[in-house]
Amino acid sequence: MVSALSEQPSPKQNHLLAALPTETLERIAPYLELIALPLGEVLYESGDQLQHVYFLTSAIVSLNYLMENGASAEIAGVGNEGVLGVSILMGGNTTTSRASVHTAGYGYRLKRHLMMTEFNRGGPMMALLLRYTQALMTQISQTAVCNRHHSVEQQLCRWLLLTLDRLPTNELIMTQELIASMLGVRREGITEAAGNLQRAGFISYRRGHITVLDRLGLETRSCECYDVVKNEFHRLLSDLGRY
Repeated sequence: MVSALSEQPSPKQNHLLAALPTETLERIAPYLELIALPLGEVLYESGDQLQHVYFLTSAIVSLNYLMENGASAEIAGVGNEGVLGVSILMGGNTTTSRASVHTAGYGYRLKRHLMMTEFNRGGPMMALLLRYTQALMTQISQTAVCNRHHSVEQQLCRWLLLTLDRLPTNELIMTQELIASMLGVRREGITEAAGNLQRAGFISYRRGHITVLDRLGLETRSCECYDVVKNEFHRLLSDLGRY
């Protein structure tokens, strides 16, 4: 398996950038700054003034809400399907979540004022990013519903499937402690759920590595939340090329 950090990066590995007309992409390409995003790096904290947007290529970033007592839970994930920093586009410039890397890789960042200059042209960039923002809102709201009404095993299946959709392989480098923190549940719950999935032959887990052996099996154990999020992203973004 090739490590995400060893792959040759390209802006077109990001689905939104790849969908832009050549003229639009060429206009912003000189200002796209390639950055390596190691596991655990925090791109911004709650309340920070955002200075960049990030078009991820091989990295995956978790948006987490932190409680006053130190507990946290993931409200959404962002990978090569989208962009990090939509609050800039909405005029807020700050967010109540923390953005941290949970799968190492690469991304391209663009300074806030350059992003807004292109966005305010009212052309393809605006159309794409507004659609993406709606899809992201669906993911956030569905995550809240899932965390409230579905079992830890169903939540784990949903999270694994959404993460797989952003990766070129079926292997995740992820500890049970980190997954438990992102789902906002006890580690023992993740251990039990992962054990059930491993005994069923759906995954293999060892020393922080999860290998998905049977994706269809995971889909049968997941709740409807995965399909809701996946279908909404597909509905809104499947025809990106027409822009």
